[in-house]
Amino acid sequence: MIAYKLLRKRRNGTLGPLFINRKQVIPIGEELQAEAHRTVGYQFRPGWHATLVPVAPHLSKKGRVWAKVEVDGVTHFKRPESQGGTWVLAEKMTVLEVLQ
Repeated sequence: MIAYKLLRKRRNGTLGPLFINRKQVIPIGEELQAEAHRTVGYQFRPGWHATLVPVAPHLSKKGRVWAKVEVDGVTHFKRPESQGGTWVLAEKMTVLEVLQ
């Protein structure tokens, strides 16, 4: 299934998660298995978080880029429209391309 993920773009050009496991480098074209990281101050929702469309009004786009991703082992998770509407939580994710 195709989805979209907002990623942090570091000064050295690598991509990484926004909040959880921030040190991870996310390569393009490599399938990644989701990991479970409990993080103080965040709801525990294991899996790769992505949206059905590249929209997340509640998140800043400064220093971040949208990526088109392929996800597998998906659970749909309803969120308010102000948070992008339906999210998917995926067991596996492959970044296909960076959109911005």
